[in-house]
Amino acid sequence: MNIEQNSEHSIDFCMLDYPCSYLPGEKTRMYYRYMRNASRSLVTKLVARGWRRFGCYFFHPICAACNGCKSLRIDAQSFLLTKSQKRTVKKNRDTLIHIRKPGMTQEHLDLYNRYHKHKSETAGWNYTPINPQLYYENFVDGTHDFGKEVLYFIDDKLVGVDLIDITEDGISSIYFYYDPDYSKQSLGTYSLLMQIELAKRMNLRWIYLGYWVEGCRSFAYKMNYKPLEILDGFPPLESEPEWKPLR
Repeated sequence: MNIEQNSEHSIDFCMLDYPCSYLPGEKTRMYYRYMRNASRSLVTKLVARGWRRFGCYFFHPICAACNGCKSLRIDAQSFLLTKSQKRTVKKNRDTLIHIRKPGMTQEHLDLYNRYHKHKSETAGWNYTPINPQLYYENFVDGTHDFGKEVLYFIDDKLVGVDLIDITEDGISSIYFYYDPDYSKQSLGTYSLLMQIELAKRMNLRWIYLGYWVEGCRSFAYKMNYKPLEILDGFPPLESEPEWKPLR
């Protein structure tokens, strides 16, 4: 592990290589920047350059033998619903939404664990129940004035939690989990459509979707939200990111 203290009052480090979750047989290495007091302005610049955030940790891949991870963003102001997406909105007409600063309750933890247990059984995900400390460090800590959670309720029951950052030019999708008993509601699709609607109402142009790897099934759904732009690489703060339309 390589660690250095930089002028932005942060700690930079990278982990040793470990098996890639997206491309079988490949190794990945993540570059991290730990910042307890990141401003919205700085987060905006980092997200626009391909960084992701969990808690106080900002990160992006620095794999030696692969450049497969590309960053994607949706042009929310130009986005138009497809017929299928309109059906998803319609069947969630009674789903209630509440936006607030991220929190942690037993209801959060139970829902998170139920979702991941379901994914372990249906998609082969590794499953270890999350504990309160880890949940707090990943989803509550470091949110400051830009981090929010969007709570989804059906019949007064919490069925989905969407963690997002609201930056100066868009919304960064961090993580979404839901109750597998409500899979027919297509809550994953609905939550992203609600991000787009929120961006439109706030006059924010972009939805930052995180990474896309060609050929990876886990990311295939991101192609359903267009127009899209793609960023190759992770430019430094002093350089402008070159986003290009994805045809």
